[in-house]
Formats: sequence, C-alpha cells, structure tokens
Amino acid sequence: MSTWLITGCSTGLGRAFAEEALARGHDVVVTARDASTVQGIAGAHPDHAVATALDVTDADQVAAAVALAGERFGGVDVLVNNAGYGYRAAVEEGDDADVARLFDTHFHGSVRTIKAVLPGMRARRSGTIVNLSSIGARRTGPGSGYYGAVKAAIEQMTMALRTELAPLGVTATVVEPGSFRTDFSGRSLTESATVIDDYAETAGKRRIGVDSSHGTQPGDPTAGARLLVDAVESGEAPYLLLLGSDAVDVVTGALDDLRSDIDAWADRSRATDFGASGVGR
Repeated sequence: MSTWLITGCSTGLGRAFAEEALARGHDVVVTARDASTVQGIAGAHPDHAVATALDVTDADQVAAAVALAGERFGGVDVLVNNAGYGYRAAVEEGDDADVARLFDTHFHGSVRTIKAVLPGMRARRSGTIVNLSSIGARRTGPGSGYYGAVKAAIEQMTMALRTELAPLGVTATVVEPGSFRTDFSGRSLTESATVIDDYAETAGKRRIGVDSSHGTQPGDPTAGARLLVDAVESGEAPYLLLLGSDAVDVVTGALDDLRSDIDAWADRSRATDFGASGVGR
C-alpha cells in the first residue's frame, strides 16, 4: 500500500479520489482549504487517513502537509494535484487579478506541491505525480480561454516533468476529465465582474445563471476515481488519462481537426526551410 496526498478533497472528484484510495487500503492525507470539510473522511478511516488544511497558494501550508505525510505515513508516494476552480470570461473581460489568482492556484499551486514531494520521491526512486487538467486544454470554448490556458500550461509542464523523472523511477501523468456531476459548474465556478455586451452570443451564453449544464453532466465521480486509482496502481499510468466518454470524443475530435490543419499546410510549411524548393508558393 502507498501514501497519497490529494489536494482539494472537500467535494467532487477530489473527494472521490480520496475515498477510493482509502477503500483500497492506501494511506491518504486528505486536504482542503477548510479542514473541517474533510474531517469526516479522516474520521471514518482513523488508521489510514489524516485531514489537514491546505491552500496550495500558501507555501508554508504545502510544506506542512508534506511534513505531516512523512510523520504519519513515512512520506508521499502519490501526489494528486486536484485543487482548483473554474473561471469564465471572454478574453477581453478577464480581470488581471482574477487571472493571476487562477494561475497561482492551478499552475503555481501544482508546482509548489510537486517541488515539496520530489525530494522524497527522488530519494526513494519511486513515486507518482498526477496533475488534473481538463478537456478544455484540448478544445477551449468561448468564455474558457483563461481556464483552458492554465490547464494547457499544466499539461506542458507535466510532459517535461515526465521525461525528467523517468530515469529516477518517478512518473507524472495528466488527467483530463470531461463533464462530471460535481460542483465544478456550481459552487466552484467563478466569472469576471466585467460584462461586455458584444460577447453575449459567445462567452455570454456560458455565464453563471445562463449556463444550465450543472447537475446534468454525464460523468460519475466514483467511476472516474476508480479509473484513476487503477491507473496509478498499475504502475503504467499513461501521460494522458481521459475520464468520461465525452472526454474521449472531444479529445479525439480535436486531434483529428489539428491533423487536418497540419496536413492542409504541410507542403508550404516544409517550404520555409533553407534550400527548400518553394513547393506551394
């Protein structure tokens, strides 16, 4: 059995991940910004779980959570960076402070926890880092430009991290969930205070109070958690793990569209090399 540190466990997928890992006998450091929201999980598994407050934008809290894992269970074997929230705004509507906070939570928060657990993982020559992304990193709809951007940043960072860590016995993987029936489109969704009427028919249709998708999402958090834990336990977690049939459809469609664009311009792209024949000019 291994020790998991999971961020953002108060609701949704994070909570499901923690409950599934515990059900399989793993030790889990269960975290949320308000520790009282996850005390029930720890209380139900007193020998295998501990709850603690963790705001991933606070470096001291990150260090304390990792230290707690070492004190109680000997160190972190699996890190799941799940903490985060949604943000919607047309690109022009986005507030600088809101966007900075979004990146500090999702991207820099993930990097903080990764840097905190890696010394132990490198010393043991084993470990798994799981970074939650989104299908929005592959196909970003109107109003989700900033959210898609931060998830794309996480994916590219994870790609480099995976190659850097492979010789050290540590792996890194990205999880792209589709639409799951969680609070993501409800309590966990924020939006810009600025509203520009010209975007009413694009980004405006996805603003809180207009978007009616909350509560109708196809994804089952419990099933998604089972697949994630299966992947980690297999020892062969892929670089990209999709959760949900909609995730498979969206991502494969986005890849097909991208390949079509590349193929249509491939000859002219090649012709920009020194000494090229100028095909397509």
